[in-house]
Amino acid sequence: MVIKEGFVLRELGGQYVVVALGEASKHFNGVIHLNETGAFLFKILSKETTKEEMVKALLDEYDVTEEKASEDVLNFINKLKEAKLLNE
Repeated sequence: MVIKEGFVLRELGGQYVVVALGEASKHFNGVIHLNETGAFLFKILSKETTKEEMVKALLDEYDVTEEKASEDVLNFINKLKEAKLLNE
């Protein structure tokens, strides 16, 4: 899976937001606010990746259990799917 073309992550004043550019902005007019972990996962999804690779990246970057990392990744993926931001 990978983030759809046209969605970019920006850091503004210590806050992370995802905005749509170009063609993507015709279908998505909002802004998504992310915390540091969400921004970390969003960056990983800028390239084709798997849920397992995302969990491993969280385990390598943060002091978190595998169960919590897996739960967080699944929740994040589901939210991106709801917003129609993912190509699977």
